[in-house]
Amino acid sequence: MTRTKERAEDTCPLDYKCRLPLPTRTVNHLADLLRRHVKAIRSMWRILPPGRITVIVLAVLRHDQRLADMAGGNNVSESTVRRWRDELITLLAAQAPRLDRALKKIAKQGGEVVLIDGTLIPTLRRTGKADRRNYSGKHRHHGLHFLALADERGRLIRISAARPGRTHDNTAARHDHILAHLRAAGLGALADLGFRGLDNDVRDPVIVTGFTATRAHKLTPGQKTANRVLATGRAPAEQGFTHLKNWRTLTKFRTDPARAPRLLRALFVLTNLEVNR
Repeated sequence: MTRTKERAEDTCPLDYKCRLPLPTRTVNHLADLLRRHVKAIRSMWRILPPGRITVIVLAVLRHDQRLADMAGGNNVSESTVRRWRDELITLLAAQAPRLDRALKKIAKQGGEVVLIDGTLIPTLRRTGKADRRNYSGKHRHHGLHFLALADERGRLIRISAARPGRTHDNTAARHDHILAHLRAAGLGALADLGFRGLDNDVRDPVIVTGFTATRAHKLTPGQKTANRVLATGRAPAEQGFTHLKNWRTLTKFRTDPARAPRLLRALFVLTNLEVNR
């Protein structure tokens, strides 16, 4: 058998088509947003039209496509695709509502409670002591922790800043003054047992977390029933997380963790555009 290092004469880069499962209104919204931005900064020329740029960025975020692959398939440089991605992420993140305004909007629409939960975004494990704080003992891998608030139907209304993976749910909620914002808006919240101790007001609690059993104290039938009712009420919150994590760029965060808050808020806006159509 003869081995040769020569390449076949018909070898060439191959392109392929991939379906982007997003509504047309999402693409149009981003394209219009980019057009207004280009006009505002008086940018004279882009190598591709805003609609095409939008589709490329959405493919990167939705399917976690490599920048180099998207660049090669569209005859542009990898740095250009990276710049487009960062530009649109910044524009989208600026549209995310503030916590107090989001809660007041829920109250104005007749809502009485919100759903609060914490989750972890997996990240690459980096060397050095500085990355130890990103290790979550609960999930047993490195990541970034963030809180999400949803309405009673599971639609996301706010995403918190990203914090090290070892951060506890209560710690993140205290940093964001969740309890004070809920009281100011006149709303309650349903949460899991990870938020126990956040609200110590026995007479008029704002955050309901259910009951937990210990070795010395077993749950009564009434407490078990209350926990089942609470779990049923909190179920829609998982749907909000599911829609958010459909953006596969969150499968494993590979870039600088400092970019995570802006990316999360951008994906939050995109998720609401997709779900609330």
